[in-house]
Amino acid sequence: MNSHRLIALALLGTATAIAIPTFAQRAPDSGPIARYDMRAGTTSGFGMGAGMGGMMSMMMGGRGGSQVQHELLLRLGSSSTAPNGKPKADHFMPDAAKLGKSVALVTPREERGPVDEIPNQEPSGRMLIFWGCGEHAPKGQPVIIDFSKLAKGQVPPGVWTNSIPADWGPNLQNSKTFGRWPAEDGKYVKSDSSLLGAHRVAGNYSPDIAFTLTKDFMKPLSVKTAGQASGASLLSWGGVPDATGYFASLFGSKQGPGGKMGDIVMWSSSSNRQFGGGLSDWLSPGQVAPLVKDKTVMTPQTTTCLVPAEVIAAAPDFRMGTLTAFGPEEDFAYPPRPADAKARWDLQWTARIRHRSTTSWMEAQGMNMGMMSAASEDEGDEGEAPRTASQSKKDCKPKKSGGLFGGLAGAVMGGAGGSNGC
Repeated sequence: MNSHRLIALALLGTATAIAIPTFAQRAPDSGPIARYDMRAGTTSGFGMGAGMGGMMSMMMGGRGGSQVQHELLLRLGSSSTAPNGKPKADHFMPDAAKLGKSVALVTPREERGPVDEIPNQEPSGRMLIFWGCGEHAPKGQPVIIDFSKLAKGQVPPGVWTNSIPADWGPNLQNSKTFGRWPAEDGKYVKSDSSLLGAHRVAGNYSPDIAFTLTKDFMKPLSVKTAGQASGASLLSWGGVPDATGYFASLFGSKQGPGGKMGDIVMWSSSSNRQFGGGLSDWLSPGQVAPLVKDKTVMTPQTTTCLVPAEVIAAAPDFRMGTLTAFGPEEDFAYPPRPADAKARWDLQWTARIRHRSTTSWMEAQGMNMGMMSAASEDEGDEGEAPRTASQSKKDCKPKKSGGLFGGLAGAVMGGAGGSNGC
């Protein structure tokens, strides 16, 4: 396994939970047979949240900048199989979604992460880890990790806390039959698409699912940065309606001597050293509320955060930031929970729709373009779909990993939140 990917996995291991909405006071006697998960996002800013690949595209003349884009990810899991062994399912949407009559939920043969080649050189450089908003970093920061030691298996204990699992809902592992979209149908959600209205999911391996959405894509975020006399950087943004909390993160670098990998800098707004996991994914209001209370996530009333001066000084060459507004969730179940607590409840299906809005920005002052190009190549299939692009591969193929940016930065800053590797 590529040592850079080893570093990313060692530091950013996440768990995948089964998505079943929580029903107050009582669990069903059986079921659900089918579970449906929708993730609706709004992306904006530099690269539209697409990571290093999106940034490179913009710099080379592609789209980007402050454009606003919507993202929609659909996943259906069932405990049943298709009678003829050929799974088929479709999601029928309102006309305002601008996706035609329906989109097909494709059953992939496999879902897995990329495969890396054995590296031909030892990794070098360090990682400096900071956390919390403030003019200056508190005593005890940064935590410093030597990549060469980490690649040899010397993983320092308690590097940072990552107790919030990324939850992508149904997948091949927790479902007897599984389908997802985007797929290779040439369709993609548009910046003016709307989800409001009646939805229906019909397939030959699940009961019919029908619900009406009252929450649409969230409004876009916009971040301003302002250098302070102390050397800190002030992040400020306008509040987004329906936001339940905000989380900011920053990834930066300082080139080493001779053009070699130098220091990598990681910072998050969490005041208790939380990085990655569900914080780079979709979180429900029920998950966000305790995180706001323990100051892992900023309150929905917060509109500013100071990135400490020490973080800015440690990453003079390149800084890339992401701000996420976690949003509302709508849950549906059929049949509804009986009013009579003694009545049997055989649950047929559940559906969950989560929302978020993300924006990103970049500051590059002496960025090594060869390094940046490697980062873009490393992102490859993972960075381009199915988050904001129109297609995703039918079959996941092994690929090379060209650098640290795609694995580590992508996972921490949102690149891992959109798919399960393929």
